[in-house]
Amino acid sequence: MIRHVQVTVVQASMEFKLPAQVKKKGKWYISSCNLLDVHSQGHTREQAERNLRDALATFLLSCYERGTLEVVLREAGFVPEVGRRQPKVKAARGRKEVIVPLPFSIARSHRRAASA
Repeated sequence: MIRHVQVTVVQASMEFKLPAQVKKKGKWYISSCNLLDVHSQGHTREQAERNLRDALATFLLSCYERGTLEVVLREAGFVPEVGRRQPKVKAARGRKEVIVPLPFSIARSHRRAASA
């Protein structure tokens, strides 16, 4: 008996909207997400923000892979907002939000037996 395994892959993604700030310090722009203690920098404001987004995505995916994402989010104060509409909150001066997309694939295996 020969077993065939068929894998179906579905693309999925999720986004985190996180508080961030970018400040000029000398010749550099320093970007920070103090909530998760993730920081980066760049030569321009846009580069610093892009680098922070990349650093946050790497951090969150690393937490997921190590099985610590739930703990990290809970320790940072994240709570589920099930069934509640999100209030529109204006960011304080000098602060903004960065949207961090996290790509995932959902792989499902289907096994079937076939005779030779």
